[in-house]
Amino acid sequence: MSACPHHHVDVPDGTASDVTSEGAAWLASAGTYPRGALALREERPAAPVVLPCGKVFDIVSVPALFGRRMLDRLWEEGPGSGPVATYRGRMLLFAAPGTAQRLPSLMAWEEWSSPGRTGAVPPLLCHGTGDTVTVPALRPAPESTTTADRLASRWLVAPDTRTPWLPGPEVLLWAAVRAARCAVSAAVRISIFPPADQGAKV
Repeated sequence: MSACPHHHVDVPDGTASDVTSEGAAWLASAGTYPRGALALREERPAAPVVLPCGKVFDIVSVPALFGRRMLDRLWEEGPGSGPVATYRGRMLLFAAPGTAQRLPSLMAWEEWSSPGRTGAVPPLLCHGTGDTVTVPALRPAPESTTTADRLASRWLVAPDTRTPWLPGPEVLLWAAVRAARCAVSAAVRISIFPPADQGAKV
């Protein structure tokens, strides 16, 4: 697995981070009219942004808890990640263009998403050419927003460069498989210790 040219040292801790001006320009470049899109976003920096996929990046959307496990694997054992956001209970992993088409094929080939398989990977929603996604605002939500709303929509790894490194389908498959195995091993460790018999006399 190749090293990440923009490798960060610390595992993202789940707190929101800001999109830099270079990162905003990169996001805007996904659209047909980058300058106009960037100007509009600068006017409304606290509003969620709708972005087209397939040209500059693809998006892999996963359940939040499983996504957290994938992110941990990517940063602790792998090359790191590209930009990552949470939106309405799901984690959005920015990936290299073409990932949305290739990742489901890899999953099917390896049968990692087969129903009933121990350690199966939950359904991953892959957004590529022809799709759009809504991502968090360029700036953190205002203080008037409820805590629940702020937590539901935020950047965990905000884009901070015009050329961010993006994982491809093989890297994300590796992280998903590792995360699934991690979940199974955690469940096994818990089940080793059965609940105490509350009616037992000692």
